[in-house]
Amino acid sequence: MSAEKNPWKTLNGKLVYENPWIRLDEYQVINPSGGEGIYGKVSFKGRAVGILPIDDEGNTWLVGQYRYTLDEYSWEIPMGGVPFDEALEKGALRELREETGLVAKGLELLCKVHTSNSVTDEVGFVYLAKELVQVEAEFDETEDITIKKLPFREALEWVMDNKVTDSLSVAGILKYARLKGI
Repeated sequence: MSAEKNPWKTLNGKLVYENPWIRLDEYQVINPSGGEGIYGKVSFKGRAVGILPIDDEGNTWLVGQYRYTLDEYSWEIPMGGVPFDEALEKGALRELREETGLVAKGLELLCKVHTSNSVTDEVGFVYLAKELVQVEAEFDETEDITIKKLPFREALEWVMDNKVTDSLSVAGILKYARLKGI
């Protein structure tokens, strides 16, 4: 069997739950071994976008906030959701300003990430933000954010020490470090 051929067969599917941000579907399937089973899929109503801001001195910004889903505090790069009808770059610039008060004159795509491909079709994109200007942050009403400016190498150490565990943050920070030979 070809490694790229779909070995799953969908018998039927149904909507289980939906809200303005996500949709949960359940499918009756025949799995790759031929057995019957179920598969759940969470679909997001937008794309995830993370932004790794780097200034001329090699500093970056992390944001810290309590994540309800994890029941713990999380340090991560600025990020958010971008509706399908909004350009990714526009959404990235919006999220960067909302969460840090930074405006970037330049963006460069660092990586594309499937955030948890066994249960969701969510796709995330991480951008490098350059030529930064500090303005006022514009937090969403659901955000209680701490902003931390630190040398990029320290942020990389936070990833290596598991202080940063968010998938977009880890991917973006490690990709940038590899590209820069750090």
